[in-house]
Amino acid sequence: MAIIIKASDLKFKYPRDIAHRGDAKFSGLPDPALFNRHDLYEILPMLGGVMDELDTKDGELLHLLEDLLNQMPYFITTRGEVFDYLRGSARECLRP
Repeated sequence: MAIIIKASDLKFKYPRDIAHRGDAKFSGLPDPALFNRHDLYEILPMLGGVMDELDTKDGELLHLLEDLLNQMPYFITTRGEVFDYLRGSARECLRP
């Protein structure tokens, strides 16, 4: 489905790490690179990947993912771990 999320779609505002904007970002698993949770350029592809995995374009779910991201424990550090955490947490929240 390749969902593209824009900054205007998000509930919160995030800083931009302009110095690292051109660096490779999350594009799928496995990804052992460290995740910068304080960089919009890292957050957008991560949330898009999770939304793709969940096969949804629901704005409310996107905002839930943002809440989960902002409450995520700091021992979750790699992009792969962040993806797994967000995907698993969202699925738990979506269960009836």
